[in-house]
Amino acid sequence: MTTRILPAVGDLDAARSVTTLLSQLPDAEPATPVGDSTQLIDTLARLAGEAIDELPEVVLVHERIGPVPALELIREVSMRFPSVGVVMITADASPNLFADAMDSGARGLVTLPLSYEELANRVQAAAQWSAGVRRHLTSGNEVFTGPGGTVVTVTGAKGGVGATVTAIQLALAAQASGNTVALVDMDLQTGDIASFLDVQFRRSLVDLALITDISPRVLSDAVFSHSTGLALLLAPGEGERGEEVSDRSARQIVSALRTRYEIVVIDCGGQMNGANAAAIEMADVALLVTTPDVIAVRGAKRIVRMWERLQIRKAEETVTLVNRFTRNTEIQPPLIQKITGTRVASAAIPANFKELQASIDSGRLHELDAKSTVKQALWGLAGELGIVKESATAKKSGSALAKKNSGAFKNDRGSIGRPRRRRDGSGRGPGDSEGTR
Repeated sequence: MTTRILPAVGDLDAARSVTTLLSQLPDAEPATPVGDSTQLIDTLARLAGEAIDELPEVVLVHERIGPVPALELIREVSMRFPSVGVVMITADASPNLFADAMDSGARGLVTLPLSYEELANRVQAAAQWSAGVRRHLTSGNEVFTGPGGTVVTVTGAKGGVGATVTAIQLALAAQASGNTVALVDMDLQTGDIASFLDVQFRRSLVDLALITDISPRVLSDAVFSHSTGLALLLAPGEGERGEEVSDRSARQIVSALRTRYEIVVIDCGGQMNGANAAAIEMADVALLVTTPDVIAVRGAKRIVRMWERLQIRKAEETVTLVNRFTRNTEIQPPLIQKITGTRVASAAIPANFKELQASIDSGRLHELDAKSTVKQALWGLAGELGIVKESATAKKSGSALAKKNSGAFKNDRGSIGRPRRRRDGSGRGPGDSEGTR
């Protein structure tokens, strides 16, 4: 049996050494090495989207891979692609590292400098384990068919631009179309999803922060089941406790959620920290919400540049949503696209806060009138992002735009294509008074 091996090695010299040795293994089919953690996850997700049999049997992760630390990357690969055997390449063969690697899901360690015999033994053992897992998965009632649910992060260019309203309505649209949906409040200091949806619940993200293995039962204990059908994972009531949620915790939480829900919508608020930065890096779609004014657009540009400097996300992989849009504003979506270097969603949200005020003040945003132009535009955006099922969306949201765009960008990380134009050539939605919050 041929063993397909995908090395994840950032250093060019180390990559050449690994590839040369792998090519000498019997029945081995080494792939071209990937240079960083993002490229590895994207490659595996693409292959898993085609078929489980397209995934490599073995992934080799070098200890100096980046930007995600090797152990965290191994944990994410193990959770998202359980049929892949992961082997870690390291110069440190201490018992502590071995235990940490096993806890993260690795099937073995290979020490540097590499030796043929040790590499062959570890690869063979991981490949046999992978083959056994795949036989088990394909013989049961449930078959692993891909990388898990779609993760959408919603970030505000600054506070008050409408990120929370957007996240809630996207989640409601996805749930109404028949998806299982989790809505996560990762605005850890000032999260307001509980207030918008009239929820009082003592569990929060903090309860999962120190758990190294988030089982389905542990996850269900921390999640609140809302009357709409949404699964809510809320920010802590005490904002200072948000510091307990590290980037590593966030990765584990997001990975656990995407294995149990078809759509995971995460409200990242308008302030960056390690936790929501990790979520944005893992997201299939990263949405950046701005309003068409100088301060907000400058904030959007600042965030995009920061993401690029920290290697969180590239500008071209980010989608910008223009909220509170009016026809007479001086800053139009094409200008925002040029300034930020991102792709601007074709759905612009009309400025009509009067439609929202009663629902927001009463904490019943989920009961917003279906005739609301703001709601229709946001549900249309959900279709544009590919997080709704077409037929159900057309019936439940009443949005022709959602039906036309549904599924257009599914499983295409950050690729939102050329903005579509309305018949009048404006590309804008209805409504021209006040804005959403």
